[in-house]
Order: sequence, then structure tokens, then C-alpha cells
Amino acid sequence: MVEEKIIELYPSDLIQSPVHLSIGQEAVAVGVCDNLLNKDQLFINYRGHAFYLAKGGPMAQFFAELMGKVTGLSKGKAGSMHLAAPEKGVMGSSAVVASTISHAVGAALASNIKGEKEKICVSVFGDGAMEQGVFYESLNFAALHETPVLFLCEDNGLAVHTHLNERQAFDILGLISAFEIPMYSVSEGYDPEIVSNNSEKAIDYVRRKRKPAFLKIKTARYREHVGPGEDFESGYRSLTEIAQWKEKDPLLVHKEIFNEFRSKIAIEIDDALEFAINSPSPTIKDLLTDVL
Repeated sequence: MVEEKIIELYPSDLIQSPVHLSIGQEAVAVGVCDNLLNKDQLFINYRGHAFYLAKGGPMAQFFAELMGKVTGLSKGKAGSMHLAAPEKGVMGSSAVVASTISHAVGAALASNIKGEKEKICVSVFGDGAMEQGVFYESLNFAALHETPVLFLCEDNGLAVHTHLNERQAFDILGLISAFEIPMYSVSEGYDPEIVSNNSEKAIDYVRRKRKPAFLKIKTARYREHVGPGEDFESGYRSLTEIAQWKEKDPLLVHKEIFNEFRSKIAIEIDDALEFAINSPSPTIKDLLTDVL
């Protein structure tokens, strides 16, 4: 519903930031965050709205950030692709593919050094990030130093418009096994309960063993790579394959179950929007503040 509101507002130019929408992938964020503690640290990517909200990030400051207002999470300077709410364990995202994976590993190492027994770190990335060099380096470092980090791959099968079989020559299970990191897989990424039950196993392993684990969850994005549209005319994916996914999506199939929540959520969204719209915009005096 938050992202549907973003789609509604986008033509008005109130949203001052490019957006990578999570519609279709919500169950992954909800299911995983259901098993996380407030002190657990989450390192997300540029398609991070769902994880930000599921981890408890404040909605009013979220909208203010997207609108470029000074009351935003980063005073309107970061936008949709660089969300952060450290008080909720959302440690930041980046527009650069795979760049936060090593941050999660480093934070997990710091947690070990500090002797924090329960806290874990979670690195969220798409399947396209697995082709970046830092991904392999992070797997190696995490395995070697036994850091409590969960590598979480949201596998929607796409890197922008390019399919998996055009990008990856390796077998993912073989790759992860080479580092002696246990791998968990969920094919029903449309169901938050299934995601929660299965991600609990991976999270519990990391929390108890203080070692890394890898969790791959199959999912689907309903909207275009960046922006509010659907882009089926581009030809790289079909309406049929997305329709098959939607036929299993409980938010679409069992709407009546969620109707009781919709009015409450709508009020929360309206209140957040009112805060953001009425917040001041930055001035020339703000241009060079917070610059190191």
C-alpha cells in the first residue's frame, strides 16, 4: 500500500527520487524480519522499501526522504536508494550493486570482537549482485573468520533486464558449498509464513553457531526495474509468468483476510504523507551541511 501510494504520487513530482519498488517481493522482507531482533543489523540494497518498513523504519521520515524534505531520514539528501534507520537496525542501503555485502560482513566481525552473543547481521542483495567481485570476497572472509552474517539473496531471476542463464556460469549450491557455508532455499517467496518458517532455520543457525549462512529466496518483482510502471512492452519478461506468480500471492488471492488492516494502514500512510508534504524543503544554506 505504501508503494501503491508512491505510484499514485509519482506523476505529481512530489517524489524527488528514483524508486525501485518492492511490490511482489514483500513476503520476503516480512518473513525474514519476523525472525530478527531489534538489535540485529540489516544491510539492504536500493530496492529496499519492503525491508526498511518490515524492520520498523519510521514511515513519516521515509516519505519525507523520498520528497527531498529536511525532515527525511537523511535530510532529503539520500532518497529512496539510500535508506537508513540505525535505531531500528536498518544500517543503510546503496545504489551500487553488492556494495553493502562487505559492510554486513564487517559489522558481523565487529560483533564477534565485541563479544555480542545474540546479535547477527543480514546482507540483502539480488541475484545480480552474485556476479560482483565483492560477493566472493565477502563469502571467503565470512567463512574464514566465522562471522555471524546471513547472506540473503532475493532471487527474482533478473539483473535489470537480463536473465540468470545469460549471466551466471556457476552452480550456486556448489559455489556456497566450496566455502563450507550452509545453504537454505525457499521457492515459495510469495508466502510470508513459509518464508518466516524457513528463514528461521537459517537465522537460528547464524545466531547459535556465530557462523555465516546463505539463504536464497525465489521471488518476483511486479513492476519495472526502476520507476512506477510495468514495462512488459520491453519484451524481457511476459505477463504470463508474472500472472502465474500473482495467482499464488496471498495479498491478491485472499484479499478478504487483509481487509480489516487496510483502513488502519491507510490512516498511517495519510498521516505520514501529511507530515512529509508539510515539512520544509531544504534551502541554499543546507547545500553543504553534513558534507565531510
